[in-house]
Amino acid sequence: MALKITVIGTGYLGATHAAAMAELGFEVLGLDVVPEKIDMLRRGEVPMYEPGLEELLRRHVDGIEGSSGRLRFTTDFAEAGAFGDVHFLCVNTPQKHGEYACDMSYVDSALASLAPHLTGPALVVGKSTVPVGSADRLAGYLAAHAPAGPEVELAWNPEFLREGFAVEDTLHPDRIVVGVRSERAEKLLREIYATPVAEGSPFVVTDFPTAELVKTAANSFLATKISFINAMAEVCEAAGGDVAKLAEAIGYDERIGRKFLRAGIGFGGGCLPKDIRAFMARAGELGADQALTFLREIDSINMRQRGQMVELARQALGGGPFLGKRVAVLGATFKPDSDDVRDSPALNVAGQIHLQGGQVTVYDPKGMANARRLFPTLGYADSALEAVRGADVVLHLTEWREFREVDPEELGRVAAARTILDGRNALDPELWRRAGWTYRAMGRPTA
Repeated sequence: MALKITVIGTGYLGATHAAAMAELGFEVLGLDVVPEKIDMLRRGEVPMYEPGLEELLRRHVDGIEGSSGRLRFTTDFAEAGAFGDVHFLCVNTPQKHGEYACDMSYVDSALASLAPHLTGPALVVGKSTVPVGSADRLAGYLAAHAPAGPEVELAWNPEFLREGFAVEDTLHPDRIVVGVRSERAEKLLREIYATPVAEGSPFVVTDFPTAELVKTAANSFLATKISFINAMAEVCEAAGGDVAKLAEAIGYDERIGRKFLRAGIGFGGGCLPKDIRAFMARAGELGADQALTFLREIDSINMRQRGQMVELARQALGGGPFLGKRVAVLGATFKPDSDDVRDSPALNVAGQIHLQGGQVTVYDPKGMANARRLFPTLGYADSALEAVRGADVVLHLTEWREFREVDPEELGRVAAARTILDGRNALDPELWRRAGWTYRAMGRPTA
């Protein structure tokens, strides 16, 4: 009989995973404790912007005309327990308030709600990013609280989704990592991922601690690479070098590679910042804090980039206070092709300038609603043109294609001064200069 799958938590990770599992042919039941979110999903609507996700969802949500009907949603843990053979935990693991450590309360609550309803054989699969050692603790909890006892197992299967590419990354992953303790658990996960494995996705089988560490290690490496090139940008500023050319040159070395070597205002979002901090906190708990002290400097370099962008804007305006100056900010999300503004460097820069007296107007193609909720006192415009109207300086802070393709001449006609600061090193300097703009980018004082 075909496996039935539940997905506990229907946020960014869970909604994508549920839709992808239905696409792979499984009967899927998604669960969330927020009724409004479930109502949206039942209508085939997603509570966030992710390219291709709503279309994928609508192909499978039960009750939508023309759908496969393989995907349903509920708020009832009893229904989920009775339905599923495999239960994926996809709940949030944010940073604790006032601490570096990871907040495991949502994971613990989800497992505590699910366990009493596991009366027969089942596999619970964690996908959330958790501190190493969590899986062992959760497996013990399941053994003690699930009525089916040893017939209920735990596995850990970390997610590696990139916002903006989540559907592709779920259906065609570049690797599948599973931490298991039995042949049965491995067999079930091989059955679930049979299609991507057949297409060539590597399937890595390991123990619990290694599976947990893979995600935090990967994110720490990416954060290190981003902060390294931003550190080089600081050196280029001081030495008169060009960090873009530097990145191009070292990127040809196949041991280094070209990805994640674009200097700018740094990383943000709901993963990298909180994951490296939680990793440091957990290493300290394990007595291995010295191994990860370098991550503290990685975090510091990243945060420093935001202040340097503010200072670059100040210098572009003559070096005085921002009071009375009109500043246009192109971008609010932490990256393009997303509406996610969590720990967004772009909004942080906009907020700092606003607090120092600048009249800031923000435009973003998808993140406006979330930005308004987070920073209600900033000004907002309905287009790049309106954001730039009357601006003394323009800051490009999220590398949306719309901004890369905008007409500099058209913007120049409405700006008070043709000065643009490229916080992502993503614009064509010559194109903007030909339109009469003064172009400046981080780490490229003479470019």
